[in-house]
Amino acid sequence: MLERLFQLQAHGTTVRKEVVAGITTFLTMAYIIVVNPSILSSTGMDFGAVFVATCLAAVIGTLIMGLWANYPIALAPGMGLNAFFSFTVVGSMGYSWQVALGAVFISGFLFFLLSIFKVREWIINSIPLSLRFGISAGIGFFLALIALKNAGIVVDHPATLVGLGEVKVAESLLFFGGFLLICALSFRQVTGAVMIGIIAVTGAAMALGMVEYKGFVSAPPSLAPTFMQLDLAGALNIGMISVIFAFLFVDLFDTSGTLIGAAQRGGLLDKDGKLPRLGRALMSDSVATMSGAALGTSTTTSYIESTAGISAGGRTGLTAVVVAALFLACLLLSPIASIIPAYATAPALLYVAVLMASGLKLIDWDDVTDAAPAVVTALMMPLTFSIANGIALGFITYAILKALSGRWADLNVSVVIIAVVFVLKFIFLDAA
Repeated sequence: MLERLFQLQAHGTTVRKEVVAGITTFLTMAYIIVVNPSILSSTGMDFGAVFVATCLAAVIGTLIMGLWANYPIALAPGMGLNAFFSFTVVGSMGYSWQVALGAVFISGFLFFLLSIFKVREWIINSIPLSLRFGISAGIGFFLALIALKNAGIVVDHPATLVGLGEVKVAESLLFFGGFLLICALSFRQVTGAVMIGIIAVTGAAMALGMVEYKGFVSAPPSLAPTFMQLDLAGALNIGMISVIFAFLFVDLFDTSGTLIGAAQRGGLLDKDGKLPRLGRALMSDSVATMSGAALGTSTTTSYIESTAGISAGGRTGLTAVVVAALFLACLLLSPIASIIPAYATAPALLYVAVLMASGLKLIDWDDVTDAAPAVVTALMMPLTFSIANGIALGFITYAILKALSGRWADLNVSVVIIAVVFVLKFIFLDAA
């Protein structure tokens, strides 16, 4: 049955290799089951319900990817977009988390339509590389700011906007220790470095009496507080256009980049350098996003951590099925997840930020018309506390700068349209 479903022999793999690969991928991304509820619960969402929604969204998305697309790619609620959901859409813009879930669902539906009608390639190919790298780095800086804020390292200041918090307290020291441990383990290529770091900080906090042990295994919490609570009508408000676009835009490039990168690592591309069954893979992602929104979590997307399992030999969807099974088993671990403090998950956020900021090295720094929009994009995300604002200002800067520089050949219709839409948004919607 496994051979018929996954064509193991044709992909040069075995059941044992696929199982080991699935365990490897899971260990590298398991941190999301504690980090995602920690972030989303800041909006008033029930922690236990989000924990269950996170696990189930990962199970559904990863199973579809494995069984339908037959790729060793795992999915779960994405880092960066969960922060945008909580701290920008709900925190800064003042929308309810129900409306934010509605926006996530609509973005997933639009992603699904783009996949069906094969518009995705046109969109992906028309967006300048410099802006893509700037967006990735900007999300990383956004996560870094949230990590430092959660750990009390960066605090607000009436004169300078931000300042240095108390770095000599136990929470700050544990944060720094966790971050350094994750980086060191990652450099040594230790599987599950991020999860080990989170567990180590939590264990140290427990030993110091800063965290109370509440047990290890229990029945899953109720999903009722978030299940089908999304507000689609509220999400259709004209002011949510940029939010929906940001969810869609980031997910589109996150997923496409992850799929291509993972496929290259595993030799899964065809002789023309293209990814077979790309449509199925992208539709798996969009269906997972819609399912996740219905369950009660932010955008579900493909994880670049899947390359860890591919490096361990994973080549088919059986790897993904193993990951899904492990996420399902995690539903019993809610007592452990609920006691992990913010300063234990903050090191994971900062580490992910480091990985995402690496895209800056690929920008052509000798061409200011490419470098400047990328920098504007990257800086505006943390400084305005909004991924949407960073994307908007980046596109506007790119279009105007290219035009003023006489670089008309670098502009295309989609970039100009997007820039104009964002200008109109700032003039009419934000002014209102």
